[in-house]
Amino acid sequence: MVKAAETNLAGVLEGKKQYQVPLYQRSYSWGKKQLDQMWDDVVELAQTRREEPSATHFIGSLVLATSPDFSVVGVSKLLVVDGQQRLTTLTLLLAALRDHLFETGDPERAEGIHAQYLVNVYDKGKPTKVLPTQADRSAYLAVVRSAPDAGGSDTVGEAYNHFRSKIAAADDPDDPHDLEEIENAVVRGLAIVVVTAEPGDNAHRIFESLNNTGLQLNQSDLLKNYLFMRLGERADVVYDSMWLPLEKKLSADNLELLFWLDLVQTDERVKQSDTYVGQQKRLEKLASPAEIEVEVVRISKLGDVLATILDPQREPDGEIRQRLTRIKAWGSTTAYPLVMRILDRRAAGTATAEQTANAFTYLESYFVRRIVIGRATAGLNRTLLQAVGAITDAEQVDVALCDFLSRGRKYFATDKQVQDAVGTVPFYWQGRAAQKKLILQWLEESYGSKEAIDPKNLTIEHVLPQTLTEAVREKFAADLPEGANVTYEHERIVHTLGNLTLSGYNSELSNKGFDEKRPMLASSGLRMNQEIAEHESWGPEQIAARGAGLADKIIALWPGPDESVVGTATEEPSAMRSLVASIVAEIPAGRWTSYGEVALVAGSYPQPVAAVITSNQMQGAWRVLQTGGKISPGFRWTDPARTEDPRAYLESEGMKFDDDDHAQPDQFIDAQELATLVGLDVNDDGPAWRTGGSRPLLAQRKEFFQTVRDLGEATSTTIASWPNASTQYALDVSLGLPGVLIVLSLASREPAAVFCAFYIRNDKALFAHLLAHREEIETAVGARLDWRDVPENKSSQVILRKDGDWRDDAQARPLAQWLVSTADKFAEVFPTYL
Repeated sequence: MVKAAETNLAGVLEGKKQYQVPLYQRSYSWGKKQLDQMWDDVVELAQTRREEPSATHFIGSLVLATSPDFSVVGVSKLLVVDGQQRLTTLTLLLAALRDHLFETGDPERAEGIHAQYLVNVYDKGKPTKVLPTQADRSAYLAVVRSAPDAGGSDTVGEAYNHFRSKIAAADDPDDPHDLEEIENAVVRGLAIVVVTAEPGDNAHRIFESLNNTGLQLNQSDLLKNYLFMRLGERADVVYDSMWLPLEKKLSADNLELLFWLDLVQTDERVKQSDTYVGQQKRLEKLASPAEIEVEVVRISKLGDVLATILDPQREPDGEIRQRLTRIKAWGSTTAYPLVMRILDRRAAGTATAEQTANAFTYLESYFVRRIVIGRATAGLNRTLLQAVGAITDAEQVDVALCDFLSRGRKYFATDKQVQDAVGTVPFYWQGRAAQKKLILQWLEESYGSKEAIDPKNLTIEHVLPQTLTEAVREKFAADLPEGANVTYEHERIVHTLGNLTLSGYNSELSNKGFDEKRPMLASSGLRMNQEIAEHESWGPEQIAARGAGLADKIIALWPGPDESVVGTATEEPSAMRSLVASIVAEIPAGRWTSYGEVALVAGSYPQPVAAVITSNQMQGAWRVLQTGGKISPGFRWTDPARTEDPRAYLESEGMKFDDDDHAQPDQFIDAQELATLVGLDVNDDGPAWRTGGSRPLLAQRKEFFQTVRDLGEATSTTIASWPNASTQYALDVSLGLPGVLIVLSLASREPAAVFCAFYIRNDKALFAHLLAHREEIETAVGARLDWRDVPENKSSQVILRKDGDWRDDAQARPLAQWLVSTADKFAEVFPTYL
């Protein structure tokens, strides 16, 4: 026997309870997609409850059984038979909210969340309300108990960090109730059906039964059943004449989409998961079978509209067909309610074909311009849903849509914003990879080339390479003002629109210089590549000029907002703070990154990002270090109550530092990984130094050092023993002498290079002695060396560097051989001066 009752999360968690996840359950496995869906549901519900406080959102069932150690005294313990992923996720969200409130000065509410929903604070040992399976237990307990290592790289830690990120971005300092509303939506607004098995029932058998019941009816099946039960004797006729043709046009999933699109025309807050409930509530108002039949006829006509959206070739008007094809290619189903309403108005005769095409052009322009200025997703879904109501009764549908998108903070970029952004915004990192490629493809089509573009084999190519070889670096540096920081200037422009094109030869072009790329670009069938090839060189000046030209094309192709109603206020400072806080919060405990990496993900620069991080309280800010992994000498906690040593605190989280106070390189998070953690859509081909091409970067490092070791053992004449790499970035070669060794290392950042260093531990006098013989040593080695002795560091190094991409199969073996030969030479020369 089982009993069921509807309740909310507060009803589940309040009181002396513990929900134990049995061993037979899988470990916690929700990823960003599920977490984002849960967060979006909560935010939508919080907004709805402002106007309708009793509104709820059903999130499914929680199936429980009595735990073997259940006791009527103290904490009641129950086994979670089904629903543990949702239950674990929601408590992690509450833990993230609690910790954000603690850090932003609201300890009373934070303590309330902790005591009511997370921990049985008044019982011995303070057992947690939820106890995951053993595989997740330590990570979960670290979060709930606010341990230093909370928020690691495991799935539990990533979920916690992701919610910290979302909460930081959602917290508006000017709204004292926004987080309170989110908390209320989580604990009071999410409806749950709790199914409890009676004592003596076999929990594992219940679990097996729940997970082996076959395919479930989807929401369109349920609605079909509901409609035809109410049609009475007309059911067969209506099915044959209306419903069967509709089912032939649309799959079951698309039928469910149709019913949701219909609902959202009048209520933008409706979630697709609530389609059946919403439609049933609406249909209950229809009293007779005749009214139900009229409703089926209406739905059938809407089905024709959706079929055209999904297959634009059904559209007879050429201009509208082209716009629909592009909207479908863009891949944003959130735009479908708006597209459906526009097409519905044309079908009803309240919008002309010209107005319809114009409206779709504004929608396409809105998409494109947002990506160009780096606002690909900010508030997009809600804006598109709200636009439906704005155009429903307007006299001119296209004018109404432009007017709606132009008002408020909807980020419909003006012409000037487009012109300014092309030179500063890293276009390569904005929006989805497919959408950036589409923009470049549509720009190419605007040249009017007679040669058809087959986009299947095209990828986005950087004309100035992402990874600078020694030769390309020298040529690039020559185009810069004297004293300019080459790496900074390269990163500033390499991902901007002016440096990007489409190519079917990405692997062949790779990191080649412009002199080598130019003939291939000239022979390309793409006009934009031929235009690039007309230049004799490619540097900052050419990139800026091409960016400006593309900006002019974008402005001409895609009309902008009505600038007479566009707000003139600049971006609020809190927007940058929220963005950076949401990024930094994703850094797991025991990992670190730099201001430059955060800036790349934020689409900004290191200096303003550093200013935001150091002047605002935010989760994980202490994990952002200087380039090279050193804690800033001027580091101060933004919370005046915190006085602990930052290094000691980082070490308690699992960070490791060397003798020179540098964080370990293998714990570093680069922008690629950070962007993935944040949930940004990163290109599959990715920046070369971040992804390592088709193989994981870690695997490539390991493979390269194995090559060094193999060559050392086979060809070395001086070094007797070649060990495995000591870290992801270095291989330490012992000379059998105290206090010194040879370190072979590599750089993954631009420009890629390898290094051979004579490393001296804690002996400044020895370094001074060697430096006195610098000329003799450099003559014997046959190269100028880099002598590094930073006063505050205990160690000293003498380094020889060779630029080259060790990830490139063609360069890897020669670079490995160079390291072996140079290490041999160092082992021969330096000991003679000891």
